[in-house]
Amino acid sequence: MRGKSTTADELAHVTGGYVFNRWHDYRMHPENGNLTQRLQALPALLGGYTFPGLDGPDWREANVWQTGHQFFFELGNDAGRLLGGARQVNALFGAAVILLVGGWAWRLFGPAGALVAAAFGAFSPTLLAHGGLATSDMAMAFFLLAAASAWWWHLHDGRWRIWLLSAVTLGLAMVTKFTAVLLAPILAVLLVIRWLAPAPFALGRRTFHSRPAKLGALAASAVGQGFIAGFIIWAFFGFRFSAFNPSLPPGEFGLSWDFLLTVGGLKAAVVQALRDWHLLPEGWLYGLAFVFKHAEARGAFLDGEHSLTGWVSFFPKAFLYKTTPALLLALGAGALLVLARLRADGWSHLRPLLYRAAPLLVLFTAYWAVSLPSKLNIGHRHILPTYPVLFIFCGVLGWAAARAWRRSRPAGVTLAAIVALLLGGQAVSAVGIHPHYLAYFSPIAGGPAQGYKHLVDSSLDWGQDLPGLKRWLDHNRRPGEPVYLSYFGTGEPDYYGIEAVRLPGLFSFRRVHPWYWPEPGLYAVSATMLAHVYSPYRGPWTEAREHRYQALRALEAAFRALKAAPHGHPELMRETTPAEWAARWDEYNQLRFARLCHYLRVRPPDGNVGYSILLFRLSAAEIEAATGDSLAAWSALIERTVTAPR
Repeated sequence: MRGKSTTADELAHVTGGYVFNRWHDYRMHPENGNLTQRLQALPALLGGYTFPGLDGPDWREANVWQTGHQFFFELGNDAGRLLGGARQVNALFGAAVILLVGGWAWRLFGPAGALVAAAFGAFSPTLLAHGGLATSDMAMAFFLLAAASAWWWHLHDGRWRIWLLSAVTLGLAMVTKFTAVLLAPILAVLLVIRWLAPAPFALGRRTFHSRPAKLGALAASAVGQGFIAGFIIWAFFGFRFSAFNPSLPPGEFGLSWDFLLTVGGLKAAVVQALRDWHLLPEGWLYGLAFVFKHAEARGAFLDGEHSLTGWVSFFPKAFLYKTTPALLLALGAGALLVLARLRADGWSHLRPLLYRAAPLLVLFTAYWAVSLPSKLNIGHRHILPTYPVLFIFCGVLGWAAARAWRRSRPAGVTLAAIVALLLGGQAVSAVGIHPHYLAYFSPIAGGPAQGYKHLVDSSLDWGQDLPGLKRWLDHNRRPGEPVYLSYFGTGEPDYYGIEAVRLPGLFSFRRVHPWYWPEPGLYAVSATMLAHVYSPYRGPWTEAREHRYQALRALEAAFRALKAAPHGHPELMRETTPAEWAARWDEYNQLRFARLCHYLRVRPPDGNVGYSILLFRLSAAEIEAATGDSLAAWSALIERTVTAPR
């Protein structure tokens, strides 16, 4: 990922972690975990970089995005080194996931199974993508599995050091990402399974045999681990309730507590009670409330459709689109092997294996049970923690091949060859998409070139391809050809030397948007901006929008006059203030871009950069029909484009 620009969230992760580490202040970006941000910001802290001052409005308002943009791009810091150091730290979590996958598969399926499981994980485009990004997703995938595993280990090994390992792992998970709150029901289900098992439960030097005694000991163990986890949370927030360091200039959270607690219900009541009683640090509680509130509704895109509350089918489809055919085939083959073993030996031989794999089964089931009804449908990465379980399951192929090899050499050779072909297919998928791992889409979805029609945002386009766009323009731009850019992300096009007129994008970073008129030339549009996921004009183009657009278009002569001489037209200011003209221009600009994107979505792009930035070379006739003509002409253009032979 070293040739990729900052993805949307990385800028905030590194900036927030830097503030946590240097000033022990937790106002900026507490919603994405404390541990990962601290670790990812360590290279920045040790590198002697210049940080923005703490006396401006961005500090007072906890504006991590504006502060991060200054930190990366406005103070002379080396943004590439800042980002690279954070990504290298996070890659350790990717390696840790593979080791944990291999360890689990070895325990269940032996060394051959461990090799197969680890290889499927190591060549997964999904793991390769998120292992190389400074975000909390890979760390959470590790800690969810590690915490469930350590708890299950403790339930079968009474030594205190195993108990402490389980408690510490749980605490670290809780400061990694707020998805970790799902561990509460997961660990509770595992506790019940262990309670119902006939074997006695040991804790330290005592052993509990009866059901009531076991239940009491298990409950005491859980409560004790909860206290240790709480202690770790407090430690990561400096054992201070307030998120704000009192020795620093004061400020407030970006969103008020009153707004976040409008989430209502039991969630709000629990957070409010914990806050009132100071039972957990304010920074941690604010992050949790932030996650709850923003999970209520969020712009989402799936197969050309838009929603604010998501679809039950989002994650199943995302899984199908973003999972390699080799892994899907391996999972199917593994299921057939299990069924064959079940038919041959019955449940009696399979039941012990299922019991040993209980943490995997409970984690996988619970995570999908929560994901399916989720309204937060913004990225395939949100089901990343389920992939390690699938890789471990693929270890059954290695076990079966080794077993067949010992029993019958011809059968063993055949099965080993099948496994090798599947692993080869997995490797081919990873090598074939390199280095654009985030943009991987299965042939089932038409491959990465068609991905923008199915999923966007962090499933494809997270702002990572500005360096690639610069290279593409250097080699393909015609002399004097104008370039227009609509960019989704927190990178800075100017930093990479990209000279382009800025179309509407996700972040403006207080940049004054220019008054411009589209001309024939190159249009580089991020896939997420093309889909208009976060635009107020997402969805169908309605008659009301067209009417408003034409009304604003009638003011174009005034816009042009004001651009040429802002202070030379007092007659235009008699009834409309400069601020109102600016607001009208912004609305017109947004509507015009939305109208253009409706056309571009049915027009095949002339190229792409990393599959996330689509490139269109538009003629004067296309631009006029798409943005400057009547509704009838615009509709006819779209119809002709849709029906034209490809």
